[in-house]
Amino acid sequence: MNFFKTSILLVVLTGLFIGAGYLVGGQSGMLIALALGIAANVGMYFAGQTMALSMARAEPMPRSFAPWLFEANEKLCQRAGIPVVPLYLSPDPQPNAFACGRGPGKAAVCINQGLIDSMPPREVIGVLAHELSHVKNRDTLTMTIAAAVGSAITYLSYFGLFFGGGSRRDNGWAVLLLWILGPIAAMLIQLAVSRSREYAADASAAQLMNDGSPLADALESLSNQTERIPSATAQPTMAHMYIANPLKGESIASLFSTHPPMNERIRRLRAFNPS
Repeated sequence: MNFFKTSILLVVLTGLFIGAGYLVGGQSGMLIALALGIAANVGMYFAGQTMALSMARAEPMPRSFAPWLFEANEKLCQRAGIPVVPLYLSPDPQPNAFACGRGPGKAAVCINQGLIDSMPPREVIGVLAHELSHVKNRDTLTMTIAAAVGSAITYLSYFGLFFGGGSRRDNGWAVLLLWILGPIAAMLIQLAVSRSREYAADASAAQLMNDGSPLADALESLSNQTERIPSATAQPTMAHMYIANPLKGESIASLFSTHPPMNERIRRLRAFNPS
């Protein structure tokens, strides 16, 4: 199913590039856009993880920064049956985290500095288990490409605005592109990344830890702190990748809302019964 969603994203992105190229430059513009669309598809598949980490200004986390987190990461990855996932650290003061990459063996988990600073280790490990579950469940490819698609469409709309000048008619097309492509990006992300993946990752995290309370406690803290502490790095097009919506309270965030209700997530975790 994730492969199907990813394929649809790539096909739609290519179609949008071709259509925009035709509107801006006719047949020549369409051919140029086709070449750019193919290049974008290849780039997103192989460089989507790098793009996501770059947006978060993340750097590889040194083991000396949090030895306990690295030990937990190794144990959880072993339980999940996946290769050890590299940890990255973002300077963002908002408590949050996300996973990205193509899947087991080609993935990374990014932890915000604010998460380490504001939560006890057991809750941070609960968040880590959730993100590793996305890797285990192979959600990360769809999540990463969805973020890249949203970003590419945004840049495409600016391309249309910049190169659509020269006449009143062309400017009209460019403005149309700018206003239409933004909501399309939001719709793509909402269609590609279902809310059910968060419930599945929560349940998988509870199973990995044999306890739902660490993640439930972490989600309660995140619910309050993400609203109180603004993110310094999160972009609307990648908000769906975080464990908690990093753009609470911002009007544009509602377009990209792919997170299920936090209260329901916590309720399900509290009801988890270790086997």
